[in-house]
Amino acid sequence: MATVGIIANPASGKDIRRLVAHASVFDNNEKINIVRRVLLGLDAVQVERVLWMPDYFGIGERARHGLHVALTTEMLDMPTDWTQDDSTRAAALLREQGVQVIITLGGDGTNRAVAKGCGDVPLVAISTGTNNVFPTLVEGTLAGLAAGLIARGMVNAPEAIHATKRLEILDDGALADIALVDAVVYDGQYVGSRAIWQTEGIRQIVLTRADPNAIGLSAIGGYLNGDGLNAEEGLALQTGAGGMRVWAPIAPGMMRHVTIAAQQRVRVGESVAITQFPNVIALDGERTLVYHKPAPLQIRLSANGPRVVDIRATLHAAAAQGFFVERVT
Repeated sequence: MATVGIIANPASGKDIRRLVAHASVFDNNEKINIVRRVLLGLDAVQVERVLWMPDYFGIGERARHGLHVALTTEMLDMPTDWTQDDSTRAAALLREQGVQVIITLGGDGTNRAVAKGCGDVPLVAISTGTNNVFPTLVEGTLAGLAAGLIARGMVNAPEAIHATKRLEILDDGALADIALVDAVVYDGQYVGSRAIWQTEGIRQIVLTRADPNAIGLSAIGGYLNGDGLNAEEGLALQTGAGGMRVWAPIAPGMMRHVTIAAQQRVRVGESVAITQFPNVIALDGERTLVYHKPAPLQIRLSANGPRVVDIRATLHAAAAQGFFVERVT
């Protein structure tokens, strides 16, 4: 049975960067509309079953209400605490229940949480967050069509699903946490409002992507290295005097200077030592881990990021196969 999971984060697109920068609010009613269009796209390619994560706003239930589709829908039976941990639990449960694809609605942080639980299940990541380097801004119908085609096995083109990298925070060799796009070592001792919008405290940055066409810390690497990174590379930056001053959009409408004293490309499997203590480590733009005392910490570039559906490539492959065309006699 072709089954697709949906994880829609009701908190994405609403953090403090709406107050300190110029980020737009992505309200939950729009997320409901996106999920409705996703369901219609899935139904159009004859996906039979959809499972979704429960949330405090009831996005899945509201999207399904009054919608005339043949597919069956079901809310996951799982404990919730209305944090990002729900997304991790839901992803693991969807993987255990054998879904072929998971559709996410959120930003980099949401997809980071999902990546902790989804295993090899490919993601269709729809952008509804603030700094969106990992997910894609795409119309919900198209996302549903692409997810459904992959779930039904109708598209097997190698370019339809691609692997991604991740950053692994290692504490004395043990995995403490992960990031999909950027890990930042910040001079401080408190998580606070989580989001980073000031650059003065940044001491180290490690990136899986260096994209000048992005909002957030990966733009710093992108403007510093316009040729980008290949599939086996990351970029490690050390701030400080005597280097190059980079001007980059670290949040919507917010341009900031960062002085980079040293940079190096990192290969998959290689690690960067963390030297600043005390520190707060921000993962995909959100301060997450706090270390008050020196510890044997490293950031390792890994090839174990989640698999991602390329929506454009999937739809192109389906069209080339004639999936959407039938002869009229």
